Amino acid sequence: MDNYVAVLSAQGVGRSFINSLTVAIPSTVIPILIAAFAAYALAWMRFPGRGLIVALVVGLLVVPLQMSLIPLLRMYNGIAGVFGTESKGYPGVWLAHTAFGLPLAIYLLRNYMAGLPREILESARIDGASHFKIFTTMVLPLSFPALASFAIFQFLWIWNDLLVALVFLGGQHPVLTYQIGNMVTSLGSGWHLLTAAAFISMTLPLAVFFSLQKYFVRGLTAGAVKG
Repeated sequence: MDNYVAVLSAQGVGRSFINSLTVAIPSTVIPILIAAFAAYALAWMRFPGRGLIVALVVGLLVVPLQMSLIPLLRMYNGIAGVFGTESKGYPGVWLAHTAFGLPLAIYLLRNYMAGLPREILESARIDGASHFKIFTTMVLPLSFPALASFAIFQFLWIWNDLLVALVFLGGQHPVLTYQIGNMVTSLGSGWHLLTAAAFISMTLPLAVFFSLQKYFVRGLTAGAVKG
């Protein structure tokens, strides 16, 4: 118990918890919004090059995150320099997590939406509903299991991430994983605080998982087997 009290009372832990939420929530919501629109277009709209875009999305799933971090950071620093903004801040890490999460999100949501009953959508089209109306009133509510499945994946990955946050935020806005890592000194002392802090950091991801677990298996399996 003393270890948990020491972790919770440590300077910077509370702020790092807020920083992790500031990173995780937008980095989960933004790719879901973008991927939902893209997935509907790839599943139900007919336009030239659709198959090529789907193949490109599948190909991006195998791009290693580590290989693209440095080019992405250089590009972001160049853009930030042109507009006179900070080179290390929340927009950079939001865009990075969005870019890395979009391929999987589009793949899962597109496969799930393609498996929705065609008759329902065709009836709505006959009644004069636009694509946007069908998407917002019919497809999104029916696709909630797939949206919840990806939200769990994305939130857990971002919450436990250290590499992307360290590259794009550094020590200016330390996240919880960064703060926990600094609890152990170079001489190995403080490992007892590391264990307690790691357990505390698990509470929020576990709450997110258990609150959405009933949609998890249904959304994940449907998005994985339907083409």
